[in-house]
Amino acid sequence: MTLQHDARTIDLDIEGMTCASCVGRVERRLGRLDGVEAEVNLATERARVRFPSTTSIDELLDAVRAAGYRAQVTAPPEPPASAPSVASVEPRGVVTDATAPADDPLRTRLVVSALLTVPVVVLAMVPALQFTYWQWLSLTLAAPVVVWGGWPFHRAAAVNLRHGTLTMDTLVSLGTLTAFAWSLWALFLGHAGMPGMTHGWTFGVRGTPGGDVYLEVAAGVVTILLLGRVLEARSKRRAGESLRTLLDLAPREVAVLRRAGRGAADAAGTLSAELEERVPIAALRVGDRFVVRPGERVAADGIVERGEAGVDESMLTGEPAPVDVAAGDTVTAATIVHGGSLVVTATRVGSDTRLAQIARLVEDAQLGKSRSQRLADRISAVFVPIVIAIALGTAVVWLATGSPLEQAVTAAVAVLVIACPCALGLATPVAILVGTGRGAERGILITGPEALDRTAGVDTILLDKTGTLTTGHMRLTGVTTTPATDRARALGIAAALERGSEHPVARAITEAAEGDAQVPMLSVAGFRAHSGLGVSGSVDGIASGAGRPAFLAERGYTIPEQLEARAAESDDTLVAVGWDGEVRALLEIGDSVRDGAAEAVARLRSQGLRPVIVTGDTPRAAARTAASLGIDDVHAGVSPEGKLAIVRGLQAGGATVAMVGDGVNDAAALAAADLGIAMGGGTDAAASASDLALTRDEPAAIPDAIALARATRGTIRGNLFWAFAYNVAAIPLAAAGFLNPMIAGAAMAFSSVFVVLNSLRLRRA
Repeated sequence: MTLQHDARTIDLDIEGMTCASCVGRVERRLGRLDGVEAEVNLATERARVRFPSTTSIDELLDAVRAAGYRAQVTAPPEPPASAPSVASVEPRGVVTDATAPADDPLRTRLVVSALLTVPVVVLAMVPALQFTYWQWLSLTLAAPVVVWGGWPFHRAAAVNLRHGTLTMDTLVSLGTLTAFAWSLWALFLGHAGMPGMTHGWTFGVRGTPGGDVYLEVAAGVVTILLLGRVLEARSKRRAGESLRTLLDLAPREVAVLRRAGRGAADAAGTLSAELEERVPIAALRVGDRFVVRPGERVAADGIVERGEAGVDESMLTGEPAPVDVAAGDTVTAATIVHGGSLVVTATRVGSDTRLAQIARLVEDAQLGKSRSQRLADRISAVFVPIVIAIALGTAVVWLATGSPLEQAVTAAVAVLVIACPCALGLATPVAILVGTGRGAERGILITGPEALDRTAGVDTILLDKTGTLTTGHMRLTGVTTTPATDRARALGIAAALERGSEHPVARAITEAAEGDAQVPMLSVAGFRAHSGLGVSGSVDGIASGAGRPAFLAERGYTIPEQLEARAAESDDTLVAVGWDGEVRALLEIGDSVRDGAAEAVARLRSQGLRPVIVTGDTPRAAARTAASLGIDDVHAGVSPEGKLAIVRGLQAGGATVAMVGDGVNDAAALAAADLGIAMGGGTDAAASASDLALTRDEPAAIPDAIALARATRGTIRGNLFWAFAYNVAAIPLAAAGFLNPMIAGAAMAFSSVFVVLNSLRLRRA
């Protein structure tokens, strides 16, 4: 379908979806509207809808409601006009869980249902505990579990039935309500309500008609499946947090410059000094001039009007070395200023900033991920109707052969009970729970079953360089001196000058000097910082300077040819150190390859993956790192948008791509990749956009994560296979009358125990 040129796009938040069939129903209903296309994501419970101007938003909402779900337009992803003050902003890393209110009622249902179900099951399964009128106590405890605890299943089944669809919810609702209704009939109209009634352990259905109740079956099925839903919900909580964590990088307030009126004391009649006014970030407009001080984040994209400083752009480039800016240079929202103050004229604000554009890229990439087409949901389209047909056929055959109505109904109930998908409901969430627990011990966080499904076919892995393969911290990597200069003295003079600066390069020099016992501790007088250029002062009475080589050259220092040649060869950030009018040493500040990175790359190859480096660093620096690790494919100088384009280009060529990164600049690529892996020590935005998050900040965690994810996926598939195989084998026995509902319920519980035990094997993974 081709959309009109005036097509619009909006996002809808959709409530009430429980499985892949719900996704298909919403997409089909929206697709019936002329010119409308929709992509629905079950994990984020959001739909991206493209529609012509001739279609109203109300029509879209009505279409979703007609499909049986609630919908509302997603709020725009930008800070509210009434943004809180800086003092009231949540600490970094604290993200409000939008799914928590919906999850809390589900957990409450589980806790209450479990407390009521345990005594019901114990009384039914242990005849020695069955006191007089125990069955009526069981009814009192089981009724709220079946009705209130099972309401999510009953409601979903009713909605699906209204639209002509049968799902696992239908089978759960039908099985539990049938077992409960039969128990009510047996208690009030049969013999089960008589004093002294006990449950015996009989296997077939040819006992005393109307003499048994199956309340433990009805309550047990509901409780077990509620447990599965809660465990599953825990694995989906992080969906959608990427946008929030990205937007949290922007400051909440900004100091805007306003020109005051003419003052009485202004004899010259000129404008008085500019005044700063702190306003919410949402009040900032294009053309406004604002101040950014050392340590603060830039409020919007803009052009520097005056001032000089180093700007940490690692959120965009991934590289730790700050970029020096001065009047006329551009700066980007959410980057951090070091070593000076800037006055910036805003050119793009709010949703137009580059930060907001990256947030939209993350959202688009997440929405475009493969939908949660779980195996159980796909098979349910065939499995559920077959089970219902078998149950009805069982009752008909028993009646046709002259059996009493009670026995025919009991056999049919046994079929429904044995087919209830408790094991299926636990197959994925329990394996996820055990796998994530083992992962947590190993510093690996798995976000959900979709992540595991995608590990199997991955054949290409993109590795961000800085912070992933390298340390990501500025450190002294080399010192080159003139023949007559002592290395320790040169480093000591540089450290004495740099101690007065908060610049990351300065910190790298002082840390190196403090960690070397041979470097003398020297004092400085007349210290002066030259923003973004260098520092100067008198060290032990000698005029000295440290900074960019060009800065010292401008101040009259001569640079020997030996040091000039080394400067031309180096890929790192250079700091020249000089005194008495001559540059005496050249300090190289850069990044270093992490310990164990080479071994990690070798293990990735053994897992069938092709490693590729993708970095915002210079080609020479990237090539040097790649050579040390034996990696042939390198993409250097790549922007966040470029990383996303590389991922999509490889996918278009048939590759299944994993992406490993640690910064905001990696978030969009992490979200778009078939498998996103966020390295430990990285940003919240990277972690929330990924499928696997590594809290263990070392390269070896990457192949470990791949291995654990594949093992967990294998366990899930094994659980699903045996759960279905169990149903296929047990349903004929129930239909033939060899299993009554109580035994069927016990067998159903055993299948769940099997799934749990199989999942526990992951603790040794």
